[in-house]
Amino acid sequence: METVIGFTAIAIALLIGMGAMGVAIGMGILGGKFLEGAARQPEMVPMLQVKMFIVVGLLDAVAMIGVGIALFFTFANPFITQYADAMKAMSGS
Repeated sequence: METVIGFTAIAIALLIGMGAMGVAIGMGILGGKFLEGAARQPEMVPMLQVKMFIVVGLLDAVAMIGVGIALFFTFANPFITQYADAMKAMSGS
């Protein structure tokens, strides 16, 4: 049982960490491209800025979905009941 909880904790940490890292890389690339576009065509800055903020919101949503899934595995871990059922079946009772 402790092994399942430990592996779940590792998976949760990887889920949140990799999700945050992906969002950070995406926002860095997005910000760089926005600055390049703003430097090339300053008259397009308001339109580019609106689109950039929409994409930033969508990127944040990806991270929040990852946090939601991680919280699900933290508080309502479905693997513990599967592990308990498998152990019960193996013991023969």
